[in-house]
Amino acid sequence: MVRSCQRQDSKKCEANFFERSKSSGVPVTQPAGCGGKCNGFITANKKGLKPRYLKLNIMKFTIRITEPTLTYKTSYTSTKHFLTKCFLFIITATILNACVSNKNMSANSSHVQNPSPANTNRGFDKQGHRGCRGLLPENTIAAMLKALDLGVTTLEMDIVFTKDSVAILSHEPFFNHEISTKPDGSFIAEKEERNYNIFKMSFGETQQYDVGLKPHPRFPQQQKIAVHKPSLAALFDAVKKDMMTRRRPFPFYNIETKTMPATDNVYHPDPAAFVDMLMKVIKEKDMEEFVMIQSFDVRTLQYLHKNYPTIPTVLLIEDYDRRPLEEQLKQLGFTPNVYSPENSLVTRSLLEKCRQQNIKVIPWTVNDKTKINELKAMGVDGIISDYPDLF
Repeated sequence: MVRSCQRQDSKKCEANFFERSKSSGVPVTQPAGCGGKCNGFITANKKGLKPRYLKLNIMKFTIRITEPTLTYKTSYTSTKHFLTKCFLFIITATILNACVSNKNMSANSSHVQNPSPANTNRGFDKQGHRGCRGLLPENTIAAMLKALDLGVTTLEMDIVFTKDSVAILSHEPFFNHEISTKPDGSFIAEKEERNYNIFKMSFGETQQYDVGLKPHPRFPQQQKIAVHKPSLAALFDAVKKDMMTRRRPFPFYNIETKTMPATDNVYHPDPAAFVDMLMKVIKEKDMEEFVMIQSFDVRTLQYLHKNYPTIPTVLLIEDYDRRPLEEQLKQLGFTPNVYSPENSLVTRSLLEKCRQQNIKVIPWTVNDKTKINELKAMGVDGIISDYPDLF
């Protein structure tokens, strides 16, 4: 079919703007000499002609721009403007779609998919003791990140509090003589270490002491670096940044409360205050799903179980505590999620008793490859080690 076009200078020209059949239509260009000033008409038979339309799928919406089959009046200039507007609309919608996608990706990545330890079969739990004490200074961010490099699933650590209520990583509530250097560069002696009470210092004061340069007498392979005791909040932030950068799932945190009745309010807060202050940091950093709380002091576990029942508990057992499992659990007053004895206490009988009560068994601290394999073969649920490179 031929469509005619009437130019403004009254000279007729023939313009095949659209060639169309029953099944398809192919647009052709404006006739030479028309100059884009055609004011004419396009006619189309009603019979046998399917409407031409442009179908756009943008941001889950379908847009149909249809050309009618009836006779209509148009101009090349208006058609060009119409198509230009369609093109601009498509570009704008595409950009908006990209922005929405990026926002969704950011939202998802801000909380890396990693389910709660209470509701997940995590498999064998490889725990780095104080990060990786055999390789880097204990309870430091560097040690924790190194442990993650070595593939641990859980970071094991100890928490104490400063005078200004900052939770920091430290195995003792004072500066231990084996690892500590004074602000003047001299080493802290064993006879004076308890005088350097962290609970009596501000967080700022604790940052003047180095805990990574002094050679460790029991871990000769430990790399020496200048480092301070970090806050728990800083550790959470550092690990989150590292995991998101490398697009890896978050680890879990096995946090020990360093308390005992004889030193309440001298080297640490009382159990209730300790747990509340610790949980405040955990909640502020939105880490409830990634933590478990361990302790030798049943008082902190009892308070935690009563007031924060969704947080998994870990009962630590010293090597000299030879009481039956039943007696230990009776003292605790409830069934913990994890039973964590010194590794020499693990027997097949103990494992069977714990399984019957749905208690996981994760012994500490195993630094021998042969022993690690032996415990794995016995069926423990995880192992805590100073050397995560042995797993």
